Amino acid sequence: MRTIAVAMAKGGVGKTTTAVSLAGGLAARGSRVLLVDCDTQDQVARFLGVSPPYGLAEFLTESTHTGRPVSRNETVFRARENLWMLAGGVRLAELKNWLGEQPPEVRQTVLRHKLVPREGAIDYLIFDCAPGWDVLSVNILMAATEVLCPVAVQGPAIQGLKTFFRYLQSAQRLNPELRLKYILPTLFDRRTRHSQQMLEQLERYFARQLCAPVHYTVRLCEAPALGRTIFEHDAGSTAAQDYETLIRKVMNDDPPPSGPA
Repeated sequence: MRTIAVAMAKGGVGKTTTAVSLAGGLAARGSRVLLVDCDTQDQVARFLGVSPPYGLAEFLTESTHTGRPVSRNETVFRARENLWMLAGGVRLAELKNWLGEQPPEVRQTVLRHKLVPREGAIDYLIFDCAPGWDVLSVNILMAATEVLCPVAVQGPAIQGLKTFFRYLQSAQRLNPELRLKYILPTLFDRRTRHSQQMLEQLERYFARQLCAPVHYTVRLCEAPALGRTIFEHDAGSTAAQDYETLIRKVMNDDPPPSGPA
């Protein structure tokens, strides 16, 4: 199982769009995917047009907001064929308080120890991370081994990356397996000189991690409003083709199947 955190310190860069598109595209190709929404805004459910009764908070605490016990199986919601999710939402604010109350020696690794699918059940575990840095963010980066960082090529993209790198370096001291694997330029507009200049900057600094850019298109704004992935909304759009390219890149990095002993 590969564990990928879609993360960036700055908001408005296309994290949820990327997480949902990646998860949905992988699931459509037959991979079994668990998508975890780690934001209080609960956008993953809206983007997929579903309303899970429970989510990540209930999964970790094993109880509802009223204190009623709930099993972990009840909290994992099937959103599509091969695609399951743990919803976010306002209860994550309570979850952060709950994590802060755990013993110091375990509070940063609760997620890693509890979110362990049975062997062979899941191919990809994808976290849609909130911007910022708190106890839940640390838990996610303790549980992940790869980071996919969307970077909007509009505005001070490099500055946002610098802030995120400080978070990442702190996490890597605690989780040496964690690697910045992909940098995905988003909101790319080939008609503007600024977008091109920002892309060239990213190419200079991050040639090894850099992915092909996702172009700005109104289709990416329309899809969440309809509760569809970009592939369900307009599979022939430029944005769908861009995310297809990302999915192929990620799948090409899958480890080869182990042979017979």
